[in-house]
Amino acid sequence: ATLVAGVARMSGIRTMPESGNPDERAAQAENLRKMLLAMVEDIRVVVIKLAERTQALRTLMSGDPVRRSQAAREVLLLFAPLANRLGVWQLKWELEDLSLRGIEPETYKAIAKLLDERRLDREAYIANIIATLHRELAAAGLEPDVTGRPKHIYSIWHKMRRKGVGIEALYDIRAVRILVPSIKDCYTALGVVHHLWTPLMHEFDDYIAKPKANNYRSLHTAVIGPEAKPLEVQIRTKDMHQHSEFGVAAHWRYKEGEEQRARRDPTFDQKIGWLRQVLDWKDAVSDSSEWLSAFKEALFPDSIYVLTPQGRVIDLPRGATPIDFAYAVHTSLGHRCRGAKMDGQMVPLNHPLRNGQRVEILAAKQGGPSRDWLNPDLGYVHGTRARTKVRQWFRAQQLEATIAEGRALVERELARQGQTALKLEAVAAKAGFAKAEDFFAAYARDEINSKQVQTAIHAVALPAAVPAASVEEISVPMRQSKAKGSGSGILVVGIDRLLTGLARCCKPAPPDAIVGFVTRGKGVTIHRASCANVKRMRATQAERLIAADWGAPRDEVFPVDILVEAMDRQGLLRDISEILVREKINVTAANTLTRNMQSRLAFTVEVQSLHALKRAFAFVRDVPGVVEVSRR
Repeated sequence: ATLVAGVARMSGIRTMPESGNPDERAAQAENLRKMLLAMVEDIRVVVIKLAERTQALRTLMSGDPVRRSQAAREVLLLFAPLANRLGVWQLKWELEDLSLRGIEPETYKAIAKLLDERRLDREAYIANIIATLHRELAAAGLEPDVTGRPKHIYSIWHKMRRKGVGIEALYDIRAVRILVPSIKDCYTALGVVHHLWTPLMHEFDDYIAKPKANNYRSLHTAVIGPEAKPLEVQIRTKDMHQHSEFGVAAHWRYKEGEEQRARRDPTFDQKIGWLRQVLDWKDAVSDSSEWLSAFKEALFPDSIYVLTPQGRVIDLPRGATPIDFAYAVHTSLGHRCRGAKMDGQMVPLNHPLRNGQRVEILAAKQGGPSRDWLNPDLGYVHGTRARTKVRQWFRAQQLEATIAEGRALVERELARQGQTALKLEAVAAKAGFAKAEDFFAAYARDEINSKQVQTAIHAVALPAAVPAASVEEISVPMRQSKAKGSGSGILVVGIDRLLTGLARCCKPAPPDAIVGFVTRGKGVTIHRASCANVKRMRATQAERLIAADWGAPRDEVFPVDILVEAMDRQGLLRDISEILVREKINVTAANTLTRNMQSRLAFTVEVQSLHALKRAFAFVRDVPGVVEVSRR
């Protein structure tokens, strides 16, 4: 009953549609072959299926050519390589020959005709070779079983195509097989063969020392035989021959009472398990993809294979859920996944999938994943790929919120400076960002400070003035000094009683190093020597910069911007304000911004000298939660 049920399940599997590129079809074929092995518990089910396909092809040889060709392609793509993987060579040869006959009947007939025309000569030649080998091997003390080896038409056609040669150039058209009792006898027989005839060393393969991936073991050699004709010789033990001809079927014992012992035999289980992990699709692999294929197959027991509604095979890690399946089909489908059906039945999204199931995803038109999917205790997502895609989606959403927050901060700064007409992209470019979104995100994350943003705004605003020389006249308002008596409290070298004003961009105050910029009609604007605008003016209008210094102390106050960065808490603003009041520092403006439990407090204060401000800074730094205090 188990075998019947297994064969019935496999009957539902078909190859992929003809559409799609060759690479996609090849990948799907490999997944289908894996799936056939993965979805059955008893490996005999697969061999029964192989025998069933062999009989079906035999029957179709006299039927409809279209059906015959379709069935032959399916067998050649799927079942013949599967027979090769399991080592069931008798079925493999017949499946391949029948497939070639169904797909390219004319080619098959041509090769068969060539073989038949020379059959009598070839049989006589092989009989002479067998007699010689029996005599010489017996003289060497061996008890061999020497036979002619039939050459299969598909193999001949495949080698002719691969090597680009005619049928007479193939070494294994004339071939014999030598069976001996032991491995030692194999190498003794090889020595006898090479002593009799000249070996072609480039055609020698030792699959005993280095078995093939499907555990095929034998010695292969080619020699120049009698009449200078090429001859292929295979040498192996009888056990090796049994395995090479029947593969996993060679290990089965069908006598009454022995089947259960075979199932319990650990050696048998190991052989079956090992065979199920091996892929041997190609005759040879010439690059690192061979290692990659072996690596993938080492992981094969940890994989499951399920079907889309269209019949496409999806390879997933064992324990995968419908959400893993959805993301494997397409990232968008994973994001919009809201429900799932397995074999037509509704299942929870954290329900583990099993081999061979047909999975259908119920998706919303729009939407995204749930944060619950990332909770390992809930079991919604098993595979790394799906988990990564979910995290990427949430990171993208968080980035959008960060960009929106940064944009609002920049727009607020523009409004504060009366520059709302400026283009945000231009401000971002002046700040050194190729994209405005990157600029907004960096500002929101505190990767750039408000001073850098202000500098970028000024850099964009300054060229907007029509006369280039009017930069400071427009962007930095001038004011009459409030100092009592004559003079302004600022000394301009070589000139007395000159109208001066303080630049708003850097707000200098004693004892800052300062420099003057001669405006048109409004006197001299005083900047801090370190001001970014001064650095730019030195390159473009150096002749209008003049030396300046602070005069004798007067009863005058200067506006200064300060920034306090702190961990947010109740009463923070009150504590800082009390210090400023106690130090007799007048606050003319205050602005606070709190995000992620971090606060940025910006103050504009009036001081007579920076010395008083430094004292206040020391007290503010001692306030609980304050991280940094600085002048902007």
